[in-house]
Amino acid sequence: MNYYGQPNFFDSAKYFFSQKSGLPRLILINIAVFAVVHLTNLILWLFQIGVNQQIEGISIITHWLAVPSNFGLLAAKPWSIVTYMFLHQDFLHLLFNMMVMYSGGSIFLQYLSEKQLYQTYFIGGIVGALFFILSFNFFPVFAKVNQHSIALGASASVLAIMVAIATYVPQYTVNLMFIGSIRLKYLALILLVLDVFSIQGSNPGGHIAHLGGALWGFGYIMALKKNIDMYSIFNIFKRRKLKVAYRNTESSTKSKRPLSDEEYNAQKNDYAAKVDLILDKISKSGYGSLSQNEKEFLFKMGNKKS
Repeated sequence: MNYYGQPNFFDSAKYFFSQKSGLPRLILINIAVFAVVHLTNLILWLFQIGVNQQIEGISIITHWLAVPSNFGLLAAKPWSIVTYMFLHQDFLHLLFNMMVMYSGGSIFLQYLSEKQLYQTYFIGGIVGALFFILSFNFFPVFAKVNQHSIALGASASVLAIMVAIATYVPQYTVNLMFIGSIRLKYLALILLVLDVFSIQGSNPGGHIAHLGGALWGFGYIMALKKNIDMYSIFNIFKRRKLKVAYRNTESSTKSKRPLSDEEYNAQKNDYAAKVDLILDKISKSGYGSLSQNEKEFLFKMGNKKS
């Protein structure tokens, strides 16, 4: 019996991808993009279309979706700062990134929301791309290759998620094949050290982008621990709409009235009862059995107490 309570790997995978959750959706999007791009490249190769336009053996489709370091090329395809984070050169590249995202994302969703997972993936990927672009235009060592350098892959986004959750619950322990038990903070640190010492290798742009994504994941959680949610800026228009919708209504006027002692005590007892039910559910089925609303309620009550 595996993690999802399914009898074998295929049943477990089927169950995982059938869930309407952010993590399987992100993995499926990456797999779908990989399949479509490589099938398209195969058709172009069979008909010898665009072969003369390839640079260093990379197809025109890949160049069209990958993010370039050159500012002029980036201005011609600004969408690439997003599309690059779903693009993978080969199957092993895709497999490794999806395995890390599955591991880190599963832990991430035990403590944070799907919305935060999406936002960390996208913004971490964008920050990683900016690190790549700025580095290749700033450091003299990249001057000769800047004109044709591109970055692709979900690594910056994946590392943003992994470092974010490692910063949020650094003492969380995971079990790795051939390694055994290791705390999440040490696993994230190992990945970062490997990236730093790999910058002088054959893929400096990719490793620099990884560090950008990692920095975003770390910075976001450090701010969140100080009750600063940098993603809240995306809710500004929604909040304004709600204010307009309820302005000058009777219910809005009533909601501003201070609670009486009886109402306050009743509300306090209701909250306490709900917390007890949630804690009882955790003791019986684990934290992962909670709904998103229950997780958010528990997090909110915890902040009130602190």
